[in-house]
Amino acid sequence: MMKSMTGFSSAEKTVGDLTVAVEIRSYNSRYLDLTVRLPQRYLSMEERIKPLASAAISRGRVEARLQIRDESESAHAFEIDAALADSCHEALKTLRDRFGLAEPISLSLIAGTGGVIRPKEASPDLEAGWPTVRDCVSEALLAFNAMREREGAFIAADFADRLAAIETAIDAIETDSEGLATHYRQRLMERIGVLTEGATEIDPARIAQEAAFLADRSDISEEIVRARSHLAQFRKTMAAEEPAGRTLNFLLQEFNREFNTIGSKTGNADVSHRVVDVKSELEKIREQVQNLE
Repeated sequence: MMKSMTGFSSAEKTVGDLTVAVEIRSYNSRYLDLTVRLPQRYLSMEERIKPLASAAISRGRVEARLQIRDESESAHAFEIDAALADSCHEALKTLRDRFGLAEPISLSLIAGTGGVIRPKEASPDLEAGWPTVRDCVSEALLAFNAMREREGAFIAADFADRLAAIETAIDAIETDSEGLATHYRQRLMERIGVLTEGATEIDPARIAQEAAFLADRSDISEEIVRARSHLAQFRKTMAAEEPAGRTLNFLLQEFNREFNTIGSKTGNADVSHRVVDVKSELEKIREQVQNLE
């Protein structure tokens, strides 16, 4: 099944006091480039999350952003920096005495000093929180792949139409290329007749020999066979479960090679025009293949 390399999804899950929100987005890339962004306290979970993502995604620049909110009492506890409070109090007393003031030093002045009261750095229970994180990431990955599969289906439908046009062109090229020996024999006789103005008797056997030689040099039957083989392989790859992007890109290169050879061999104007049309279709397919996983 073909998948687009670009996509977006999000998921949110709450279990008890823990709420996890995940966003996943991806862009085109030749390889898998995975970035996981986590809150500072949960950074150690990155090595658990990456295998989940890499099992579901094989190619693309992928960014997964997680927000984790802990509403438990321990997560909102505060602590006092006693040493800083003492130092602040002494400084305020010195300042008061310096100016000869009698007013007492208020608690609000000391507490308002940055760092005197601060959130308590409680280590989260990573093992208890991991199932919620894992399930939320898995849910986001399922939605992410579903979106990429939908886009891949649109691309596959476009490919099917273009491949049908290419197949029709291959059939027409084969038909137009039949009877090459007869075609070249007639052309040789006409040219010799023009050059000699009918004054020289034409050896039919020699004409047939030269015509057969030219026809052999212009024979494109092998290229036609290989082009049909590439066409069948292209369709087979599109229908397979494995990621298709790299294989389809390779097959397009082979397709172009065959039609370049056909174009260089043929002396038939109709065939040349069909080759140009086919290469135009292949270029449109190539542009879309760059978006596939």
